[in-house]
Amino acid sequence: MTAAVLNATPSRWERTNKATVAMLGVTVALFVIFGLTAPNFLSFTNISNLATQVAITLIVAVAMTFVITTGQIDLSVGSTLAFVAAGTAEMLQAGWDSSLVIIAGLLAGLVWGLVNGWLAAYQRIPSFIVTLAALSVIRGLAQLWTQGFSVPIDRRLFVAKIGNATFLGFSVLAWIALATVLVGAVLLYKMPFGSYVNGIGAQEESVRRAGVNTRRIKMIVLMLAGLAAGAAGILTAARLGSGSSNSGQGFELTVIAAVVLGGTNLFGGRGTVVGTIIGAVITGVIANGLTLLGVSPFLAPIVTGLVLVAAIWINLRGRSLADLAGHLVRRP
Repeated sequence: MTAAVLNATPSRWERTNKATVAMLGVTVALFVIFGLTAPNFLSFTNISNLATQVAITLIVAVAMTFVITTGQIDLSVGSTLAFVAAGTAEMLQAGWDSSLVIIAGLLAGLVWGLVNGWLAAYQRIPSFIVTLAALSVIRGLAQLWTQGFSVPIDRRLFVAKIGNATFLGFSVLAWIALATVLVGAVLLYKMPFGSYVNGIGAQEESVRRAGVNTRRIKMIVLMLAGLAAGAAGILTAARLGSGSSNSGQGFELTVIAAVVLGGTNLFGGRGTVVGTIIGAVITGVIANGLTLLGVSPFLAPIVTGLVLVAAIWINLRGRSLADLAGHLVRRP
């Protein structure tokens, strides 16, 4: 009996997320290629700058990992970012204290996530449709609020200082992203909540029959995405020194690309925060490296899109590719 159980236990390699391993290889390859071809790519200054560029994407991507793992999607994070960024600047210009502005911005993101979550989970409207509509409504409200103008932020204010502050050579934005990653990893890997999230994406009915309120979990993950987008909006305004309703155009696609690139199953049931870090780094490295090479900035989204298509293919074919690689390795 013991031998049979041991034989039935999957090996570490069989339990490994093959798509994440593949994307880790892509990341290493990109660092080698750009390190050899792009001037100063591997300098500490550029690595620090890269960490700052990736930070805001990573903060939202960690939350999006939970959303996609439950089998949902949130297309409204870019609009929520713009709404909060514009609102942050407007409130600061109106004389609000920075601490109140930060709280209000986070609450705004959370409320938009709550609306999305309630409609998707409790009213059973597909999250794709709900958040697609929210994408238009939220950005439209931001544009109506600001009349399409960028609202400047006084650099002497605390919120503005966050965007330029550094610690140990890295921006505060990068440290906030690191903290977000740690919280996300604990939730996904160490807490029952993470098991519920994975279970809902894989077998929602089985999880529901086990006594878990699956609709509440699905609403909570969309609330987390809204909260993360609100934080990203505050940090974007702080970094740029202004708030604009045009911020975050296409941001949702970058976030989803980072999550899927890292190996999270696009159809739910398998999420990885570690992979999301890798995916966010890949999107940042491509843009950063091409910029250092003097390539047109319009080429970066094209390359990122091609890499995303390749990543989805690997995501869907990961096990068969891994079996092929293992077979080739075992051949005498």
